[in-house]
Amino acid sequence: MDNASYEPAGPLVAVAASTEVMRHPEAGEHLLGPAEQQRAARFHQASGRLDYVAAHVLVRICAARVLGVDASGLTLAQQCPDCGDPTHGKPYLPGHPDLHVSLSHTRGVVAAAAGHHPVGVDVELPTRTGTPVEVFERVLTEAEMRLVQAHPEPGRAFLRQWVRKEAMVKIGRTTLDTLGGLDLSALPLDTPGELPLHSRFTDLYLLDWQDGGQAGDGGGTGATACAVSTRAPRLATLATLAP
Repeated sequence: MDNASYEPAGPLVAVAASTEVMRHPEAGEHLLGPAEQQRAARFHQASGRLDYVAAHVLVRICAARVLGVDASGLTLAQQCPDCGDPTHGKPYLPGHPDLHVSLSHTRGVVAAAAGHHPVGVDVELPTRTGTPVEVFERVLTEAEMRLVQAHPEPGRAFLRQWVRKEAMVKIGRTTLDTLGGLDLSALPLDTPGELPLHSRFTDLYLLDWQDGGQAGDGGGTGATACAVSTRAPRLATLATLAP
């Protein structure tokens, strides 16, 4: 493999349907370590298991491209800072402590990021029943609430702020308990179609995008995604992540 690295640019980020990830030439459950395999085995539904495995595969592929190595040689670990459980918590690569990684998965869609700068990524699909008002009030500041409620599609506008804040949780800039105190009202709520939106918040770079279509139909995943880093993230596709 060519050892050329994507750095010193910002973190590499990708989002894709879970089924598409598992068709990548490097993909396979053999990449997962014992703790990940145990966690995957505890999923009662095959779809949830697939999403978990695909996310853990995709983050390895992103990391492999950044490092210029094969994904099969990378070990991914997690550990909860509160309980010490190795099946959840912030992911990291024990063999590459200078590399930052992040992953996310939802119904049929996964996202991952890797780079030599702190990074957090989140991806979500619209809810089928809408978001309760009490969730809006818990997650949004008053200024954000006004903007979301005035938006032609409040549910989609809320989802944009939600993935941004989840990504900031993963980069360590807020917590799930303090989401309502993080004011992102100065950021635009709409992305330019399916093109990524680049913006700034204090010292952070945000990459927002809307992946058009429905998961698995070849036209995108229909997901709302965000990556946050101290260096501008770069969006990749599975095609560009080929070994």
